[in-house]
Amino acid sequence: MATAVVNYTAAAATDRGRKRPSNEDAFGFSIEHGVYVVCDGMGGAAAGEIASSVAVEEVLRLFSSAGQEALMPAIAEEAMAAANKAVFTRAQRNENLNGMGTTLVGLVVRERNVWVLNIGDSRCYRLRERRLEQLTLDHSLVEEQVRLGRMTSAEALRSPLKNVITRAVGTQSQVTADVLELKVEPGDLFLLCSDGLTRELPDSTIESILRVDAQLQDLCTRLVNSAKKAGGHDNITCILVRAGG
Repeated sequence: MATAVVNYTAAAATDRGRKRPSNEDAFGFSIEHGVYVVCDGMGGAAAGEIASSVAVEEVLRLFSSAGQEALMPAIAEEAMAAANKAVFTRAQRNENLNGMGTTLVGLVVRERNVWVLNIGDSRCYRLRERRLEQLTLDHSLVEEQVRLGRMTSAEALRSPLKNVITRAVGTQSQVTADVLELKVEPGDLFLLCSDGLTRELPDSTIESILRVDAQLQDLCTRLVNSAKKAGGHDNITCILVRAGG
């Protein structure tokens, strides 16, 4: 029996928010090659912007050159390693960039199979049958304490350590990514976003926005504007990817 073809559509939006002088987030995607990436950079001066843009470019380059026939998740791990090496090497060569790094969350689609890639605290969600589910686990100090039962979610939100991430692209010579494989159902809607969105909006608000019957670009704009209205303390970036029948 023939396998049904799944067509994907996507849209994205980014904004520096209301408090930050620049935007250290970066994103990129290729519907043709089935890859979508959001990065949230960190580092002094323009280092965060460099780290995030280098990581996005490297992941897109790897997947574009590998093609649809590349074996997963091997190519995903290769792409993450290449991004890490590119950022780390750039920082080693320029002392002004020393210590720069970036989170990275990615989605790779192959017909009805998808892989979610994650390093840091940028997130991937899935809306299925009007229910929102967080697919990634944050690599952050407070979230790891919550998972261990040493801190409540409310305490994590108030913690002065809430910005400390435990895993990032480019800060060490090697890094391990979480890779999750899933099956897609027609109508699934995936959200990739930086923490500038999730720090401002609870999951319930994100869910209510994504439930609205609207174009993906309009939904991206609503997410960003809602996060800015809620405070906009950080850069805000999101990509929406919808699986069609």
